[in-house]
Amino acid sequence: MIEFQSVSKHYSADAVALRDVSLSIAKGELAYLAGPSGAGKSTLFKMIAAIERPTSGKVLVNGQDIGKLGHAGVPFLRRKLGLVLQDQRLLTDRTVLANTMLPLLVTGAPRREAEQRARAALEKVGMLERAKAMPLELSGGEQQRVAIARAIVNRPQIILADEPTANLDRASADKVLDALRAFNAVGVTCLISTHDEQVLQSARRVIHIENGQLVGGAA
Repeated sequence: MIEFQSVSKHYSADAVALRDVSLSIAKGELAYLAGPSGAGKSTLFKMIAAIERPTSGKVLVNGQDIGKLGHAGVPFLRRKLGLVLQDQRLLTDRTVLANTMLPLLVTGAPRREAEQRARAALEKVGMLERAKAMPLELSGGEQQRVAIARAIVNRPQIILADEPTANLDRASADKVLDALRAFNAVGVTCLISTHDEQVLQSARRVIHIENGQLVGGAA
């Protein structure tokens, strides 16, 4: 589902984010990405979403070469991806339900269908009862669960979660991770970056990255 073939990313001669990275993530797999801040984790995520392009090497997502993807193809790629960021970036001037509906409305879905699917997504993360609430009325963990609902409302093939539990208490972090694992359990490929040692200790696969290079878990 995701493959990096000798990928490097240079922002300048002195700023190298990734160095000769090769890894493969199978369809339906759940993998964790670990490493210190500045190691290259976010750049790796941006490559998969075609936010960044490789300086050398190939990034393949479901067989599609990201480096050769034209501007017109990027929106179609991203409809297959669910992005969950540390900064949830929920729109504070509209309700939880309206935030969750937004990706569907942007792609032209009828409003009734968008609302039905948004309610179903919120129910899956345990946030349907807060559908009418405004984001600033929610705790950090609740906001992150809404961000997950918004990310999966398009029924993506892949979920990319970049530090989704950062700054959350243990109980809130566990609820967020449980929601992500539930989607993986029904076949969604998940890549989650985290510093949470408790999570990493029990993970089946952990990909370690330091200074832009893989140091474990590539295969």
